[in-house]
Amino acid sequence: MTRIYVLNGHPAESSLSKQLGVTYARTAEASGHEVRICHLHEMDFDSDYGFGGYSQTKPLEPDLQGFVRDLEWCEHFVMTTPMWWGGLPAKLKGLFDRALLPGQAFDPRNTTMGIPAPLLKGRSGRVFLTADTPGWAMSLFYKKAMLRQVEKQILGFIGLKPVKTSFFAPASHPERKAVESWLTKTQKLAAKAA
Repeated sequence: MTRIYVLNGHPAESSLSKQLGVTYARTAEASGHEVRICHLHEMDFDSDYGFGGYSQTKPLEPDLQGFVRDLEWCEHFVMTTPMWWGGLPAKLKGLFDRALLPGQAFDPRNTTMGIPAPLLKGRSGRVFLTADTPGWAMSLFYKKAMLRQVEKQILGFIGLKPVKTSFFAPASHPERKAVESWLTKTQKLAAKAA
């Protein structure tokens, strides 16, 4: 049994990201894993880091405190998100900006070659990324920049390893067969907590 935390990172109440996250959570739970799920659209917090810094932090709202607790609790972190303008939705980026703090997610006082020590080791990750950009264009034109950002610069930076991505496109107006195929792939990964 694996402790799994699923974050639906889409800011809207209804979305393909939510469908993928709920499918993963239900399948993993049915397979005997312990699951917690959170929906970004239900979270209430100020996404602007604002005056925060190393010496003066902005207090975390209850929903951000819950996010941190669940991330620390889990052994496997799953996130579903769309790609908008080549990056994360603003509220999801704000969640990371506000909640993944020095001294809590990484240690800036303990560095190796200038890189802060990650404080959330011992967890793996899976990202379900939806986009309209075809996979070949993500590789050829954009050098998989967003995948590297999420896998290495965010989740890997705080210690999650390995982090793997499932990329589904085109996602704005997908054919029903495509969605069914994506949900089947999601279920297979969830059953194995992968």
